[in-house]
Amino acid sequence: MKTQPSTLAASDDDLRRGKPTCHIAYDEATAILVGDGLQSRAFELLADLDLPAERNLAMVKLLAAASGPRGMVGGQAIDLANVNRQLDLSTLQTMHQLKTGALIRAAVGLGALAGGASAAQRQQLDDYGRAIGLAFQVQDDILDIESNTEVLGKTQGADQSLNKPTFPALLGMDGAKRLACELHDDAISALGGFGSTAEPLRQLAAYIIEREH
Repeated sequence: MKTQPSTLAASDDDLRRGKPTCHIAYDEATAILVGDGLQSRAFELLADLDLPAERNLAMVKLLAAASGPRGMVGGQAIDLANVNRQLDLSTLQTMHQLKTGALIRAAVGLGALAGGASAAQRQQLDDYGRAIGLAFQVQDDILDIESNTEVLGKTQGADQSLNKPTFPALLGMDGAKRLACELHDDAISALGGFGSTAEPLRQLAAYIIEREH
């Protein structure tokens, strides 16, 4: 049975990447089990990495924090509690920094740990991850209005139809685009001192705010 609109989360959309989402292609129970299985598998893979034990442990701890109540779960709870409500900018940013933003930030942090980055380098990369994580959501909100379902790969206008709090709704479209550019600039600034080795990260930051889907 499909969840009632008043409690819909963004992940309850019928489409992702232009294909039916798991609960549509199969059923809701299967989708829940797949999510549980993939999360468990992630920790298994981290534990099996051929790295010093203390580094493996740090990586497991990082992903756990980003996935749990201080990360994705906490952000999703705020999201569900605020459908049909207006949020101030600070709360909206916090919500998205805890949602997908926390997982993007963790992905950057995991790479830093795996590569043996210094404490100073890890802080720089964490600042970068925080900026692109929020920029990703700002751009998502923009695309929900400006793109179309065929290009977007998911239902266009889903956030608007659910009256969900978004950056364009709070800041206007021009304000949301300015924020995305500011976050991109913050991400690039955080990479100062890395030189050409960080060029893929710079390209990723640009892609996040230039993408069309």
